[in-house]
Amino acid sequence: MTASKLSLAALVALSLAGCTMAGPMPGTPEFTAAQVSRAYDCGLRVDRSRIIGRLPADQRSRFVAANASYAVKSYNAPRRCEASERERLQQELRLGARR
Repeated sequence: MTASKLSLAALVALSLAGCTMAGPMPGTPEFTAAQVSRAYDCGLRVDRSRIIGRLPADQRSRFVAANASYAVKSYNAPRRCEASERERLQQELRLGARR
């Protein structure tokens, strides 16, 4: 699947999740960092180094900075995830790691 198709799929998923949610735009390193953070909140195993390795070199520092800011916020994040959210996050992170 191409990056544009992944971005479109992520955008559709976000719009279905709720219009009131504000966050980073799909396809950005900040969006990927938000997904990684939420995956951690849901108790999923995340291969962060693989995700960083797949990002273009100029976007890696943006991902690391965003990931650090989300890590601080995740202490107050809800720890409960529905099975559908866990499955969606696993799939999106697997697809992102293959890019």
